[in-house]
Amino acid sequence: MELARVVGTVVSTKKNERLNGYKFLLVETTEPDGKPKGKFFVAVDLVDAGVGDLVLLVRGSSARTAEGLTDKPVDGSIVGVVDAVTMGGRIVYSKGKND
Repeated sequence: MELARVVGTVVSTKKNERLNGYKFLLVETTEPDGKPKGKFFVAVDLVDAGVGDLVLLVRGSSARTAEGLTDKPVDGSIVGVVDAVTMGGRIVYSKGKND
């Protein structure tokens, strides 16, 4: 599982029919404090995340086990919206404060 920031949306009117009905978001992986790492991925949004949200991203086979996606050609899934991250007893990210 990785932390990532939603930086945009991806619209695909022609796609594999097993992906119909799913929302796709463009995410950039981040450090724990939300600073960007510069690696971008397209992920299926399973939690109604929005642009600017810090999210939990799963990739590879883990992405397909979320929400019954086992028969879908998916390599990235957003499985949570992050409220806070603490390291060493201190808050390094807090939703609303770091956005």
